[in-house]
Amino acid sequence: MLPGWRRNRQNQAVALPRLDGATVITDGGMETTLIFEHGIELPCFATFPLLEDDAGTQALRRYFDPYLAIAREHGVAIMLDAPTWRANADWGAQLGYSAASLDGANRRGIEFLEEIRTAAAADGTTVVVSGAVGPRGDAYRPEGLMTADEAESYHRPQIETLADTSADLVSALTLTYPEEAIGIARAARAAGLPCVISFTVEVDGRLPSGDTLCSAVERVERETDGAPAFYMVNCAYPTHIAQGLREPGPWRERIRGIRANASPKSHAELDDSEELDAGDPATLTADMETLRPSLPNLAVVGGCCGTDHRHVAQICETWLRAV
Repeated sequence: MLPGWRRNRQNQAVALPRLDGATVITDGGMETTLIFEHGIELPCFATFPLLEDDAGTQALRRYFDPYLAIAREHGVAIMLDAPTWRANADWGAQLGYSAASLDGANRRGIEFLEEIRTAAAADGTTVVVSGAVGPRGDAYRPEGLMTADEAESYHRPQIETLADTSADLVSALTLTYPEEAIGIARAARAAGLPCVISFTVEVDGRLPSGDTLCSAVERVERETDGAPAFYMVNCAYPTHIAQGLREPGPWRERIRGIRANASPKSHAELDDSEELDAGDPATLTADMETLRPSLPNLAVVGGCCGTDHRHVAQICETWLRAV
């Protein structure tokens, strides 16, 4: 997975990390941690504007520091997403960003992680730099659905910008329907940037669009000639994800990562909640463990909404004991 080299749009060689056969952790719920634990307002749930000033940049550094400490302590690689999940045209416009300023925001996101990667390397920690791409619309409710061609055209500018940086890959997170995933995978392939496609699921294990996880992965595989480097599921609780893994087949071997929510509440319940449900790290980890038999290639583990470094530390420790 991700062996060898790629070339960015400036024709510079960029080494790609080898992730096969090793546990790789991620961070947790960036946005929920910043809002509920750090008291930072995030209009449109967007973190990329924080890099506009020193105070916001330092807040992001403080957020990432505990996760880097976990990776260093346990000797594992860590995959970090740039704060670019909302840095696309529609969300950017709501925040007053033009196409040119969004280009700069995406570049700053990767430059920020490059600084973190350089510092971590001095301690012997491998940081995989991911450019995060989010859905055009709401991450829980698929509205204004695009065709695959429309999605490719829409996401192309952000992905081409990320391809012109030192990002190792692009992670498309919290996708709610297959067509947008297909478009993103095609745009990433055209830009020469490895991509990870990560779907979210409801309590019944289906995507918010109603598609089964099996049919979504198989459709993306079929309509992109297997372009994604691998698949993930994020922003869902493990017992919800388990509902979507009931269909056997080689498609499950393509899912290599899980970023779970801390709470077993539904997306609708979380949307209506005014308080953070951080769940219990031990219970979340135990429920994560139940996914292992269904996902033989699962290696990238971490958190999403409601999780923080406590959850990821517990998951990492448990995962390494079982390897």
